[in-house]
Amino acid sequence: MKKFNNLIVLGPLLYAIHHFEEHIIFNFIEWKLKYFNHSAAALSTEAILSILVCVLVVFALLHLVKDNRASAYVILYVLFTIEVINAFFHIFFSFYFNDFSPGVITSVLVYLPANFLIVRAAFQEGYLKSSTEYGFIALLGTATFVLFEIYGPLVIVLSIFSSLLYFVWFNKRLAAEDQHT
Repeated sequence: MKKFNNLIVLGPLLYAIHHFEEHIIFNFIEWKLKYFNHSAAALSTEAILSILVCVLVVFALLHLVKDNRASAYVILYVLFTIEVINAFFHIFFSFYFNDFSPGVITSVLVYLPANFLIVRAAFQEGYLKSSTEYGFIALLGTATFVLFEIYGPLVIVLSIFSSLLYFVWFNKRLAAEDQHT
């Protein structure tokens, strides 16, 4: 049984739980508007929830179908962008502003532990070969998150398109390597 495959399907559920904390239990948008110019406000929180859950589902399913390093890299990138860097955002800015950021509870109790298990499984099952590989995924995820915060929803579209292009390219590269061995 592959733990990685089982764990990545939790991504959409984890996001929904986090979103519940941010927008049902607390009011994250009100908190965020106190400190930031909220570019993502162009879409409702329901729209963001729907889009990001769909993105997580689609890329998790892509990996479950293809089950290779290319699809694993893409789902790890998506999870880092949507969940891991978001967790660090909540934690950092709670301390920075000395003000509880709605979302910090699920960031600490749900996002970080679950994504730790996902990344550990990716290493154990050979989807990730080195810390450098995950470092690049983390760097791209961080850049995407920051760009989303600055420019808004257009970044989601560009990220999805770029992820699919990367998947096609890397998948072909893996197929070529398999033919030579």
